[in-house]
Amino acid sequence: MNSLNSATGQSAPSVEPAEHKSERLKTVEATVEEIIATLDDNWPPRIYRERILPLRTRSHFLPPVTDRTRIEVQHTLLGVELRIGRWRIACPDMATARYLATFARTGCAGVAIPYDITRVSRVADELESAWHRMLLLIEHLAGERKPTFRSRVRAKLTLRLQQEIEAAGAGTKIPLFNQNTKQRRRR
Repeated sequence: MNSLNSATGQSAPSVEPAEHKSERLKTVEATVEEIIATLDDNWPPRIYRERILPLRTRSHFLPPVTDRTRIEVQHTLLGVELRIGRWRIACPDMATARYLATFARTGCAGVAIPYDITRVSRVADELESAWHRMLLLIEHLAGERKPTFRSRVRAKLTLRLQQEIEAAGAGTKIPLFNQNTKQRRRR
């Protein structure tokens, strides 16, 4: 099918039929859907919607990231900070930094953080393990495929994850407090 170009001696690029392209795209989509179905309760947007948003939360906005942006949790003399590229975000504890780092890896612009710091650690553990489980499933289900296929699956999963979290919202800017200040009269 490849014909040689007589002037250069190189083969002309072959044109891939449309049905082969759609099969290839279906394969990426099918792999993405299989990973999401396998994760089920451990799919990060589901954890976010069902276990974080019902709590009293505050919103936090993250700087934009690219594929090459380094995301690190660092210990400094002033405490713990999350470094996203050239941005530094001071965090009150390690759990909050890990929690925000998970969302920064997905490229989310705004997320809700539980106001109760005792719950952040448990949710951060769940989100980190769900993220790593997702990466392991990519390697397991697409390990024998080319690296470009795996990167397309990861990109589609990350995009879907980001869209679902952004659709759920970043919560309120300031947590809601019960401000019932009326006192009952004692008789």
